[in-house]
Amino acid sequence: MITFPNAKINLGLDVVERRPDGYHNLETIFYPIPLQDILEITPIEEEDEASPAYTFKMFNARFDGTDDDNLVVKAYKILAADHKLPKVDISLYKHIPTGAGLGGGSADAAFALKMLNEMASLGLTDEQLEEYAARLGADCAFFIKNTPAYATGIGNILSPTPCSLAGYHLVLVKPDIHISTKEAYSLVVPAAPATPLTHIATLPAEQWKGAMKNDFERSVFAKHPSCEAIKEKLYAMGAVYASMSGSGSSFFGIFKEEHSVEDIQAAFPGMFCWCSKCE
Repeated sequence: MITFPNAKINLGLDVVERRPDGYHNLETIFYPIPLQDILEITPIEEEDEASPAYTFKMFNARFDGTDDDNLVVKAYKILAADHKLPKVDISLYKHIPTGAGLGGGSADAAFALKMLNEMASLGLTDEQLEEYAARLGADCAFFIKNTPAYATGIGNILSPTPCSLAGYHLVLVKPDIHISTKEAYSLVVPAAPATPLTHIATLPAEQWKGAMKNDFERSVFAKHPSCEAIKEKLYAMGAVYASMSGSGSSFFGIFKEEHSVEDIQAAFPGMFCWCSKCE
């Protein structure tokens, strides 16, 4: 069984308040985009009792840690703790950049949950799968239904949103810069936004500039001026709205006109570049 976990971008991100547990409550809109990894899970037909429950291989990316630390493996284990699963071979081909604020690892895990649910005929509902996904990561549950969602809490409380980018074109750029969570929060002052994000998102994207924001940009731009330059260049190229996604370090621009990958790569040499028409 093969599936294609997709990335997401954050349309706005407001850090609303610090929680007693040390985490922060956020408000953001998760929007799925068709930048995809490839995930294959195959049942092992001839099961040897001495063989491991799973094998895992990842391609086109480096991972700091053991296989047990990968969210796809954790997805298998979290289901296997409550349900009988077949022994499987798991292969993951990465195309979504890691450490980019695009939710690639969370998407891989959520899609693994959905695949294993179908493969083992577990009959779990989306709501039940979301509960498992939320235990794996704050934004993991979003990828179960995989439709635009207004997210609150630590990103785990989801509600539908009519926000749509249909008809626009999306450009994605990621520099070779890693942003730690501590760094992203370093200059953030939690506060409720003056205008609710849910209201801004109902406006045409042409009206988002100056109204919609990502609170993490302040910290990131202070330490990495080159990141701010990426956002400014996206606007100079004609984006109606540009922003960092999540805690970075990827940036996206929303355009009315189409751009080729070659044009984007020429504008941002040495960086990961991707573009697509929005759906």
